[in-house]
Parts: sequence; C-alpha cells; structure tokens
Amino acid sequence: MPFERERKEANKIYLIKIKNKMTLMNSYKHFFLLITLFVGVSGMAQTELEKKLFELPDVIFNKIDTPDGYQSAYKLMVKQPLDHNNPDAGYFYQRVWLSHKGYSNTTTIITNGYARGYNNINEIVKLLDANQLNVEHRYFGESMPDSLDYEYLNFEQVAQDYHHIRELFDNIYNGKWASSGISKGGTTTIFYKYFYPNDVDVSVPYVAPLNYEYEEQRIYDFLDKKGTPECRANMLAYQKRLLQQRESILPLLEWFVKGKGLKFNYLSLGEAYEYAVLEYPFSFWQYGWDCSKVPNENATLENHVDYLLEVVGLDFFADESMEAYASHYYQSAHQMGYYGYETEDFDGLLKYLPYEPHPHAAFTPNKMEVKFDATLTNKVAKWIAKNGNQMIYINGDLDTWSATAVPSSEGIDAIWYFLKDKHHSSARIKNMTGNEKRLLYMKLNEWLGTELIFDK
Repeated sequence: MPFERERKEANKIYLIKIKNKMTLMNSYKHFFLLITLFVGVSGMAQTELEKKLFELPDVIFNKIDTPDGYQSAYKLMVKQPLDHNNPDAGYFYQRVWLSHKGYSNTTTIITNGYARGYNNINEIVKLLDANQLNVEHRYFGESMPDSLDYEYLNFEQVAQDYHHIRELFDNIYNGKWASSGISKGGTTTIFYKYFYPNDVDVSVPYVAPLNYEYEEQRIYDFLDKKGTPECRANMLAYQKRLLQQRESILPLLEWFVKGKGLKFNYLSLGEAYEYAVLEYPFSFWQYGWDCSKVPNENATLENHVDYLLEVVGLDFFADESMEAYASHYYQSAHQMGYYGYETEDFDGLLKYLPYEPHPHAAFTPNKMEVKFDATLTNKVAKWIAKNGNQMIYINGDLDTWSATAVPSSEGIDAIWYFLKDKHHSSARIKNMTGNEKRLLYMKLNEWLGTELIFDK
C-alpha cells in the first residue's frame, strides 16, 4: 500500500484557488500593500518577514497558528508552471507551510509525497532548530491544476517545483539548507538530490524506497525470508483460511462497509477483500506487527476479520482512497515502480483476482493504461551510489520497504541506518541507539556547521 497512510484532511484556514492572470494577481498584491500602509489605523502592521514575503513573485500567503518555539508561520500558495520547460502549458498553485525561526538558521525543505493538509514540524527540523518549508506534492491536496494532465506528473517536474521554491527563499534565508521526507516523500528527497545536487547541504530521506521495477522482485525476496519459518507458515495459513471462508466473511464485511459509508466501484467488494488478504504480509512487516498475535485455526471468524481490518484495512481499497492516491498510483506505474502479489501459494483459492499476471498494487486513475519506464529510477540508483554525498538514510530493518532502500556504497560521504526492530513508523532518530545518534550528530555538525551536542 502507499508509503504513508495519510488521509485527505480538511484545511481549516480557507481554500485559496487562484485563476487570475498575472496582471490581476499583481493588482491584488499592490492593493493589499496599499491597505497595509494604514497600519496606524488598522492595526495590521506588517512584520519584517511579511514584507519579504510580499517581495516574492507569485506567492500568496496568510498567517496561521505559530508552532511552539517558532517566531511565525504562514500558509503559502506558490505559483508553479505545469511544465517548467514550457510556461505556456499553464500553471497551478502549490501549497507550502512556512515555519520561521530565524534568517540565519538552517532551512529545511520537507518533500512530501502526498497531500499536506496541515502544518507540522518534522523530527529533523526540530533537531536542527531550523526553518521549515513543508511542501505539498504536485497533483495532491490543494496543489492541483484545473485539469489533470498526467503528462506533467513526473519526477523531473516535481524536482523543479522544489528547486523553484529553494530559489525563491534564497532571497529570505542566508543559512545552510537541508531536505528531508518520509516514505514516498523520502523517495522524492532522493530524486530532488539527483536533479539538483547543490540545492541543499544535507539530505535526509526516511524509510524511502528506490524501486527498480514495476513489480519489485526484492519485495518478494524480503517477504519470503522475513521472520521465522514458523511465523511465515502461520501467516500463510491465516491467509488461506480467509480465502477458504470468503463466502461467510463477505456478508460480515457488507455490514462493515455500510456502517463506514465506504463505496466500491473501482474494485468490487470481493476484489477488495482478496487484495486485502494478499496485502497482509506486506502490511504486517511494514508496520512491525507481532507474530504471536496472528490468529490460529481456533480463532473465531470474527477474530479473523477484525485482525485483517486492523492490520490491513478495507477502506484503503475503497473509492475514496483510490481517488486520494490516484496520482501516487500513476507515478508508481509510470516512473517509480511498485510491487505486486504472488499468487502461487493460493492455487484454487482466488475467485475475483487473476493468478497471472500477478495482481498489482498500483491502481491507476480510472484504470488507465500506463507504460512503466525504468530509465530514470535506474539512472538515479547508479548516480546516487557514486555521487550521493552528504546524505543520511534512515530505515527500519522490519519495514517491507527496507527491501528496496538505497544500499550502502563505498567511497561517498553518506551514512545508512537500518535500525534494528524498527518499522515504517518507528525508524526515527528518537529511537536510535546512543552510538547511532552520536554518528548522526557528528555528520550533521560537519556538513551544516551546527553545534549539536549528543546527550544520552
């Protein structure tokens, strides 16, 4: 399933949707600037930062609640070309959350992989006492063009979005620069580094896969070996029981679906159920579930169903999620690569899904045909192995996505972590051992000129 279980969240500020031409937007900014001249009457005195933000071309902002420890925070809408190589193709506005510490502090660009419906301060940003530009990914959330032309949803354009934001804020901040992202956002950090290696001084991708294929064989290898033989056997037996008892389980799920208000048009309920059963090992290891909690043959039918809903969930295969992650699935099918489901162990047990070709986890928008092109991701893998300096890779050894993490390389100035017994949500700096933290602090001080002090 997608790298992060983010859901679309209603933005409590207000939706800024700009359709004006350039001249109209400039008129708006000039009008607002005139209003603020009357600060003695209106009490709307601009801060120094707001004056600087007004000077940025094609950026609209409004003040939001300030996170603890920060001076101020703003929601920005940054005008971006759909095609950075052809401005005539149109544009969209990209949502960015700015949290301001100080002009000479390090500034960290958070390369989100999905929607970012609210402002939050990331772990690495807190550690660095940094400014943060928390950037929503193009084609997600509010960062959507008026019409979706997937021709412009590629990592070349995504990297140029971040580069443009980096150049804009170089007019405001004079300290060092970092980038970081989690999961697909971490993958985006890696691609950004490839296209613009000099934009930032440090890159910190968390739990970030770098896939080589449309159907990643390394995922299958990982699942075939992870855990004890007994654990794997119990998990497989559980899956088989779920399929064998399908006709008794589906009526229970129909009540669950009705209660949750879920819709199943992209997939039928039967298809979604079988996908959830096949997905189970991937999700189990991705989030580090306990082998001792796998239901055995003596567990009730309800226990079997409740456990599946807890570990995998059915809503993830419902229409709302298909819509929310449509752009992600397109990217996975087109450039990023993803994973499928082996069916050989379930001979005669599948009713709604095919055995061959393997069912695949990239549910493309409206089931559109997308041709996978491995050229870029393999170029990035080769480049990063020789040129990926000043990078910190943080992975968990339980996490399924660690199977396709960037492997360590000799001769470059970077560090890799595969944290013991940590998974997709727990592979974080706060959960490192003392020695692991000490090395990380040392490299950050070296690369950023910070004075982080390791304190057990």
